[in-house]
Amino acid sequence: MAVSFERDTLGAGGRALHDIGLAAILGGNLFARIGMHPALREVTDPRERGKVVNAAWRRYGTVNSLALAALLSGWTASRAGEPDRRTLRERERALAIARDAAVGTVAVTGVAAGIQGMRFSKMEPEGGIPLEDGSEAGGGASADESRTKRRLDLLGAVHLASALSLMGLNAAVSRAELAPRSGRRRRLRCGR
Repeated sequence: MAVSFERDTLGAGGRALHDIGLAAILGGNLFARIGMHPALREVTDPRERGKVVNAAWRRYGTVNSLALAALLSGWTASRAGEPDRRTLRERERALAIARDAAVGTVAVTGVAAGIQGMRFSKMEPEGGIPLEDGSEAGGGASADESRTKRRLDLLGAVHLASALSLMGLNAAVSRAELAPRSGRRRRLRCGR
C-alpha cells in the first residue's frame, strides 16, 4: 500500500508542477502577444520600444525558465508513477504519445526562443533595436535584426501553439480516464 500511496503522491505532485509551469508559459506568452506587444505602439521612439520589450522579456525569462523546469520536472515525476503503456487502451496510448510530443515541442521551442531572445536583445546597446511594436522590427532595424525578430516571433508562436495543444491533450486524457474500462476505471498518469 505504501508504494501505491507514494506513486499517487508523486503523480499528484508532478501534475501540480506540470500545471503551474504550463500556466506560467501560457500566461506570459498570451499577455505579451495580446497586451504588451501591441501597447508598445504608444511608445513614440522605436529604439525605446526595443529597450522596453527586451527588458520585459529579460525579466520574464526567469519566470519562463522556472516554468519550463517545473513543467519538465512535473512531467518526469508523474511519468514515474505511470502504468506500463502496454496495459493502456489504444486511445490512451495515442494520447500519451501525443502529450509526449507536445511536451517535447514546448521544451524545444521554449529553450530555442529563450536563446534567440537573448541573442536579439544583445544586438543593440540596452536592447534598443528599433521596433514597430513588440512583435515587428522597425524601419531602422538592420536586416539581421529583422530576420532575428521574425525567427523569434515564429518560435514564440510555435511555443504558444504547442502549449495550447498540451493543455487540450491534458483535457482529453482526463476525459479518457473517466471512461469505463471493462467495469473498472483505468488511470493514465502520463503528465497527470
